[in-house]
Amino acid sequence: MKLQKGIGSSFDDFLQDEGMLAEAEAVAVKRIIAFQLEETMTKEHITKTEMAKRMNTSRSAINRLLDPLNTSITLATIESAVAAMGKRLQIQVV
Repeated sequence: MKLQKGIGSSFDDFLQDEGMLAEAEAVAVKRIIAFQLEETMTKEHITKTEMAKRMNTSRSAINRLLDPLNTSITLATIESAVAAMGKRLQIQVV
């Protein structure tokens, strides 16, 4: 019996084979970070303008930070955003 390529493999295997796994994971992580930051800003009643002031940056930088597809945001920027909201950044490796 001849097996067809891709049958029985996982989506992660497919992405790995196509060289897209790292990028897909980076986008997924950024979406979670952006969601959590925006959710915290909403709960704390912090506007984008206020967040920019607290971080000593521009509102367009906040838009990039909250853009779930922008994976070029640095860990330092994320840490700065979290600190601006009076929170601590916690990262887990699983």
